[in-house]
Amino acid sequence: MPDKGTKIEKLKKEKILTDSDLLKYEIAEELGLLEKVRKSGWKSLTAKESGRIGGLMNKRGRAQKEDDNT
Repeated sequence: MPDKGTKIEKLKKEKILTDSDLLKYEIAEELGLLEKVRKSGWKSLTAKESGRIGGLMNKRGRAQKEDDNT
């Protein structure tokens, strides 16, 4: 089994994904949803799952801005 995040890292190196896309994939992986997304696409997620990913992206974005300002 390949190392966790190997595919994401490869896409990052190839500049295929934006920083926002990378964050979305990382959060989906942390929530255990990455395999579902790989098999069926982002449309297969429920509103609750999508909202959770969006909420965490927003939270991390705010935290990053806060870190950049200090």
